[in-house]
Amino acid sequence: MAFVKKYVTIIFHVVLLYGFSLVGEWLQHLLYIPLPGSIIGLLLLWAALSLKLFRLQWIESGAYFLLAYLPLYLIPATVGVMNYGHVFVGKGFLLIPITMISTFVTMWLASWASQWTARKSAERKEQTI
Repeated sequence: MAFVKKYVTIIFHVVLLYGFSLVGEWLQHLLYIPLPGSIIGLLLLWAALSLKLFRLQWIESGAYFLLAYLPLYLIPATVGVMNYGHVFVGKGFLLIPITMISTFVTMWLASWASQWTARKSAERKEQTI
């Protein structure tokens, strides 16, 4: 029974996350915002979590489930790049190191920002205690 409860919880969490995405799409179309609806939904979710209008426990299992399968979403893009090998002929081979460097810079900046945010959050918690 715990097995069923676990998966029902995950499905419910994923539905909640998808709901934020749908609300973002709706707002994007309604207000003609020049951002993708999924990004607007992500910003809404972030705002709701930051303002404590929405608890992390309400979506945590679904978010971890989606993150576990995230690499599968990237496989079609990788296969697409392999189909366009002729683009890399000539000076196109420079795209490979440029892509690798930009990926590492992005990963470094994301890790630095998350560590900085965690440090600031811990400092705020220490100040309130």
